[in-house]
Amino acid sequence: MSKRIYQYALYACILTGAGACATQKKLELPERIAVPVSTADTLSLDNFSQLFNDSHLKSLLDSALHNNYDLLSASQRVAAAQANLMMARNAWLPSVNLALSAGVDRYADYTLNGVGNYDTNLSPNISKAQRIPGPTPEYFAGIRSSWEIDLWGKLKQQHKAAYARFLASNEGRRLLTTQIVAGVTGIYYELVALDNELAIIKRNIHLQEAAVATVNIQKAAGRATELAVQQFTAQMLSTRALEYGVKQEIAALENQLNALMGRLPQAITRSTAQDAAAILPPAIKNGIPSGLLLQRPDVHRAELELAAAKADVNAARAAFLPSLAITPYVGFNAFKADLLFQSPASIAWGVLGNITAPLFNKKQLTAQYNLSRSGAYTAFYDYQQAIVNGYQEVATALNKVENQQQAYNLKTKEVQVLQEAVSTANTLFATGYANYLEVITAQKNVLEAELALVTTRRGMYQGMVSLYRSLGGK
Repeated sequence: MSKRIYQYALYACILTGAGACATQKKLELPERIAVPVSTADTLSLDNFSQLFNDSHLKSLLDSALHNNYDLLSASQRVAAAQANLMMARNAWLPSVNLALSAGVDRYADYTLNGVGNYDTNLSPNISKAQRIPGPTPEYFAGIRSSWEIDLWGKLKQQHKAAYARFLASNEGRRLLTTQIVAGVTGIYYELVALDNELAIIKRNIHLQEAAVATVNIQKAAGRATELAVQQFTAQMLSTRALEYGVKQEIAALENQLNALMGRLPQAITRSTAQDAAAILPPAIKNGIPSGLLLQRPDVHRAELELAAAKADVNAARAAFLPSLAITPYVGFNAFKADLLFQSPASIAWGVLGNITAPLFNKKQLTAQYNLSRSGAYTAFYDYQQAIVNGYQEVATALNKVENQQQAYNLKTKEVQVLQEAVSTANTLFATGYANYLEVITAQKNVLEAELALVTTRRGMYQGMVSLYRSLGGK
C-alpha cells in the first residue's frame, strides 16, 4: 500500500510537471560558538540557600509567585502553546464528522441528470418507491471523513515545531520566575541595608547634636570660635537631609516591591538590620559551571526556538511535494425521507483519493520557505547571543561576589581599627592629651566606616542575587 502511494505521488509529479515537485535545499547553519566553561561545577543550591532563609522574604516570594501579573500572563502563554501543541499532535489523524444533510435539485430537461431521471422513471425494472421525484430531494445521514496522509513528514515537522515552542514557553515562564525571585530578593536586602543605614545616620545625628551643644559650651567659655560652631551645625544639617533621602529610597523600593507582588502600596515587613547582618552569603569559588550555564532558561529557550525554526523549514520544504488526501464516507442516502433508513437498500459508502501537487503557487511556497529560513537563522543567532550573554553575566557576577567578599573582610578590619581609635581618643581626652575635636573626628570616621561596611555587605547580597539570576535560578 505504501509503495502504491509513492507511485501515485510520482505520477502526480509527472502529470503536473517535474518542476512542480522540486523542493528547496536543506538548511545549513554556521558552527555553534565554543564557550570555555569549567568541567567541574563549583556552584550548587547550597550556595544560595542562606539568601532565602528569611521567613519574611519567603512570604514575599510566595505572594509574588502567586500574584505577579507578568507571571500570570506567562502562564496563559504556556496554555496557548499547549493548545497549539494539541492541534499539531492530532493534525495527522483523520477528521471524522457526523453529517446530517438535506437538499433539493430541479434538473433541467436538457441535462444529463434531467434526461437520465426521466428515462429511469419509465423503466419497468424499478419499483414505485424507486421512482425519482422532481424536483429531486437529497437526504444523507452518516459519517464523512477526511485524512491527509503525511507522505513527506510535513505534519510531523509541524508537530515537532509546536512541541519545541511549547517547551520554550515553559522556559520563558521559568526565566520570568527566576527574574521575579531575584528582583524580590534584591529589593528586600536593599531595604534591609537601607534600614541599617538609617539607624547609623540617626545615631550619627545624635552624636553631632551633642557635638554642636558641646562646641557652643566651649564657645561660651572662650575655648571655641563661631567658625567651629558653624561647621558642626552645617555638618549636622547635612546629615539630617541625608536621613530624608534614605527614607525616600525606602519608600520607593517598598512601592516597587509591592508592584512585583501585584498589590497596592503598603508597609513591607522585614527582618531587622542586626538579624540580616548575621547572615552572610557563603564563599564562592571562581569558575563557570558548564551544566548550569547551558541550562539557563534563556539559553534553553533559544535552543528550543532554534529547533522549532528548523522544523518550520523542513515543513516548508515538504510543502513543495505532492499531498495525498483520502475522503471516505458511509451512511444512509435516499431521495425520499421515508426511505432514508431502509437498510440495506439505503446504505451508501464511498472513498476518494486525491493527490495534489503545487503548480502555480510556487512563489508563495518559496516565500514561505524563505521566511522560515530567515527565522531559522534569526533563532540561531539569538541562541549564540544567549550563550555569550550568559557567559559574561555569570563571569561578572562571580567576579562581583569574590571582590565584594574581599572588600567586606577589609572593611570589617577597618571598622575594628577605628572603633579602637575611638576608645583611644576618649582615653587621651580624659588625660588631657587630645582635644574634643579629635574625639568627634574619630567617632565620625568609625560611623562612616560602618556605613561603608553596610554598603559592602549590600554589594555581597546583590552579587549573590545577580549570580542566582545569571545561572537561571539554579
